[in-house]
Amino acid sequence: MSDELTLMAVHAHPDDEVLGTGGVLARYAAEGVRTVLVTCTNGEQGDDGDGAKPGEPGHDADRVARRRLAELEESAGLLGIRHLELLGYRDSGMAGWSANGHPEAFANVPVEAAARRLAELMERYRPQVAVTYDENGGYGHPDHIQAHRITMAAAELSGVPAKLYHTAVPRSGVARLAEHLRASGLDMPDLELPDDFGTPDELITSVVDVSAYTARKRKALQAHASQGENIFLLRLPEEVQRLVLGTEAFVRHSCHVQAPDREDDLFAGLRPA
Repeated sequence: MSDELTLMAVHAHPDDEVLGTGGVLARYAAEGVRTVLVTCTNGEQGDDGDGAKPGEPGHDADRVARRRLAELEESAGLLGIRHLELLGYRDSGMAGWSANGHPEAFANVPVEAAARRLAELMERYRPQVAVTYDENGGYGHPDHIQAHRITMAAAELSGVPAKLYHTAVPRSGVARLAEHLRASGLDMPDLELPDDFGTPDELITSVVDVSAYTARKRKALQAHASQGENIFLLRLPEEVQRLVLGTEAFVRHSCHVQAPDREDDLFAGLRPA
């Protein structure tokens, strides 16, 4: 068993790795931590290169998947991710899309089957820290919810991660962003969010300063060029991007080592004395 400090992030689609965990992946990679990204689907339900949406004429799911996986490779390189593992499941699409009904869609795969594959990766890499989404997948996407389910099951099957985290968006941060946009006179109606969007601040256990890596995160987002229309952050002014990208927040779900209740390091309690 390797005692090398290792972080494993489990995400649903190519490009999901950047916003919530791109900073910790880049920061810990720079510190010498082994970083592992597991991407569950190939992203077939993304935009095609000519902007065609799923279901529209000209949308080719296989072509979309090839391009998105190539973009993922570039993003992983920019973030310094050492190991990229692809589970290769089919993108289920957003909740309510016809793609939800495809028998091979990730959301329809038996949790036990996908969890066994992920558990094998956990046993191979031995991550002390694992990160994925909360039970709602952050915002209700079927593939995010499935990624949560298989990560929780794989952690139990393998018994490997000493600490397991869910990504979080602090509600106070959402409010600050909205206030900043209003003060700047920026009208972005497509960014209207429900009042209960985000995680209540009192539930957040861990906030990591990744401000030194905001440029890398921005470049990694830009690497996913085929999905640029859907990445709202790239349409915001640079100072707002720095505000949003400079910290990453998490809710610690489980911890089998001594660590503070509030922490600024996901490896708190795991580093050599």
